[in-house]
Amino acid sequence: MKVVASVAPPGLIEWRRHRDVDRHDEMWEGVLHMNPLPNRDHQVLVAELWLWLHVHWAQPRGNRVYLERNVAMSGAWPNDYRGPDLVLLTPDRFQLDKNQYIEGPPTVVVEIRSPDDESYEKLPFYTKLGVPEVWIIDHNSKQPEVFVLGSQSGTYEKQSILASGWLASQVTDIELTVTGDAKLAIRICGEPASSHELPES
Repeated sequence: MKVVASVAPPGLIEWRRHRDVDRHDEMWEGVLHMNPLPNRDHQVLVAELWLWLHVHWAQPRGNRVYLERNVAMSGAWPNDYRGPDLVLLTPDRFQLDKNQYIEGPPTVVVEIRSPDDESYEKLPFYTKLGVPEVWIIDHNSKQPEVFVLGSQSGTYEKQSILASGWLASQVTDIELTVTGDAKLAIRICGEPASSHELPES
């Protein structure tokens, strides 16, 4: 259910902040989007995906991966930002990290899509920001989608599944797929030992 109010009731924003339920709120061109905290399964998947990325992609290669970091365009914070589940940064983009938010396009943003959320609606923002890749992973089915920003079209192009059955990330050398028992399989291309299925529990 979506609710749109022209003006937030007095005290609502402070009430949400005081009770720590505003951590997933986003500002879309000055319009507050109040997102509920994700359920347990969503949080487990995000945490395990972060851990895998930290161990297999970030630490060995000098990259960084963050949980729940806001991203904004230059000069737009805090009036226009989005909060993906995960943000991936390669060294050429470390300078974008402003601690509270990322100012400019991270290498990859990851959205774990829950029913009726706004993951797909965020794509125009990520396009304008210039994020090279967006991963959208369905919370229930674990089906991954990889969207690559076309250098010519300037729009996101959904990647096709390879003959191997995996989806390839062009900027990370990571491959993704979904298993028959609805788990997310992930690996570094050419490194079989890195392959895992998430969530592990």
